[in-house]
Amino acid sequence: MDPYGPKTGLKFPTVAADVVTISHSHDDHNFVAGVTGTTRRKEPFVITEPGEYEVEGITILGYQTSHDQKSGEERGENVIYVVQAEDLRILHLGDLGHELTEKLADELDGVDILMVPVGGIYTIDPETAVKVIDAIEPAYVLPMHYKTPAHNQETFGKVAELTKFTSVFGHNTRTVKSLTVSKLSLPQDLTEVIVFE
Repeated sequence: MDPYGPKTGLKFPTVAADVVTISHSHDDHNFVAGVTGTTRRKEPFVITEPGEYEVEGITILGYQTSHDQKSGEERGENVIYVVQAEDLRILHLGDLGHELTEKLADELDGVDILMVPVGGIYTIDPETAVKVIDAIEPAYVLPMHYKTPAHNQETFGKVAELTKFTSVFGHNTRTVKSLTVSKLSLPQDLTEVIVFE
């Protein structure tokens, strides 16, 4: 989902995939050339538009949103994707730039894992991210699009660091090397933020 290009300052790992989703066409989200195919598919099936897709037994639902708070006038459109597989619903928000409408939040009901941008500037900020989390009520939150020392500071220098989001969210944050998830293993009562080392 949203493979990032070299301009980010981060080294993209070797990745093979059956499906690639692209939320929008900016360099830090559309590095399809960095993803190889698998034994099932010579090249990944690439999804860039809203709609419903069935690929390799997985359902992917794309919804049109905006990259800013002005209906895309500043930074363009953004597609968010729900991936439904193995009784789990995973939502990737790409570079969402606004709060969710009540109608869209209702359509996204039942999301188990939410991948949400938290750095502001180009996306929603930490405070808005918390509002989106509250509207979705996932079991796990995977924060993304925040500044690290490895990022290209010329481009990402003003983006908030992860600590800004975790201080606003305020509870239930866990750092892990990896995460294995099943429907039965999901936390039942509280949303938990998962940060990868």
